[in-house]
Amino acid sequence: LKVIFRSCTSELIMDQNKKRLFGEDKNEYTFRSLNSLLASISYAKKIFRNINYQIIVTDTNSKKEDLSKIKKILSKFSINNKLIEINLDVFKDKITGKYSPAKFANMANLYSSLNIIKEEKDDLVYFVEDDYIHKKESIIEMLFSFEKFSTIFKKDIFLLPADYPYLYTKNENTNVFIGHEKHWRLVEESLVTFLTSRENVLNNFENLMQMATKWEDPWEKPLHEIYKKIPCLSPMPSLSMHCANINSVFGLPPNVNWKEIWDENKN
Repeated sequence: LKVIFRSCTSELIMDQNKKRLFGEDKNEYTFRSLNSLLASISYAKKIFRNINYQIIVTDTNSKKEDLSKIKKILSKFSINNKLIEINLDVFKDKITGKYSPAKFANMANLYSSLNIIKEEKDDLVYFVEDDYIHKKESIIEMLFSFEKFSTIFKKDIFLLPADYPYLYTKNENTNVFIGHEKHWRLVEESLVTFLTSRENVLNNFENLMQMATKWEDPWEKPLHEIYKKIPCLSPMPSLSMHCANINSVFGLPPNVNWKEIWDENKN
């Protein structure tokens, strides 16, 4: 399992002038998200002892002191890790169109992340943005459930860590499945945080790379096209919380005390 943690501590919310849930500076969300993710991987290592775990932090535009803090958090855990500082100049000829610096950096980071998976030989990959607070059991639940659901569907699938509130605003049919210790429901949309197989990434590489080279609204549309042919499931209750802006429908998943989990992951 390779985890790609895409970080940027210099931008509170991309192209928005709004506060986030809990009202902290952006770097605090990065630090707590990383800490919660590493804690979840460490917990999974006790159950899945024969899995090789690696986390790669791909970073754009973070301050040096924040990068030092990220390295310090990584060093607390006995997990194979790497920090990559992305040179944005490399992507000026790869990303078409004129974008805000934040969008450009976001696309460059995803571009780098996808190519890491293309070049290396992992079975599973978890792409995750740096504003997702994870429950301790998140990785265990996703690994058990990925195996179970891939057997049911007879193909590799996509799993989300979050039970996004906005996916309940539409009157759509769905199916509900029993995972390891959670129920999961079939969904047709997500943000760019998901777990899947390397094979799925390679088979849909051009679609995924569209998000890394050209921004269209919604940015995640290429993912939604993939979900029309490959199942994507979301946990109930949620395994993580996306710390979006305080008024966002993307925010607090229901039926979980997220303030308690947020406090637990203070560094």
